[in-house]
Amino acid sequence: MAAGLLLLFCAGAVLCAVGAQDSYNGLTDYYKKGVDLALEQLNTHAGVHHHFRFLRSLDKSDIESGFGVRYLYHHFYLKPTKCAKGTTESNPQRCPFRNDRPLMDCAVCYKTAADQIESIPKPYVHCIQKPRLTEEMRTTRTEHCKKMTYNSGAPTLLAVSTG
Repeated sequence: MAAGLLLLFCAGAVLCAVGAQDSYNGLTDYYKKGVDLALEQLNTHAGVHHHFRFLRSLDKSDIESGFGVRYLYHHFYLKPTKCAKGTTESNPQRCPFRNDRPLMDCAVCYKTAADQIESIPKPYVHCIQKPRLTEEMRTTRTEHCKKMTYNSGAPTLLAVSTG
């Protein structure tokens, strides 16, 4: 009986890890770029000692403003792994999750043109351990991303009189 429960638990753990990999692979390239941006920022932070992997999306927004320009917002969780930061693992997405550290709550917003992240406006990346995220921080994130809206000028063009 105990061996059966252990087998069931191990199978569930493997499926959970595969599910997390699938969830990253299931993201569109637009959203993967934002996740990669957050991971890059975490990997350069001196206080972060472990590698992180994408766990799941909480909220997404994609505004297509024409001419191949998009404004994206993505709120997601990253989960720490057992691999050290800067791991030489050929596929860091294979690093097993660890359950003794809190999730990293991340929000990113950025503009893409021709499928590349634009430097203007500067991409916004904010990641913090989930228990430390305050309501004020959530509000700041939302307000910052709302400022990145794009006015295409279409109403102005439609208002031009030709007569």
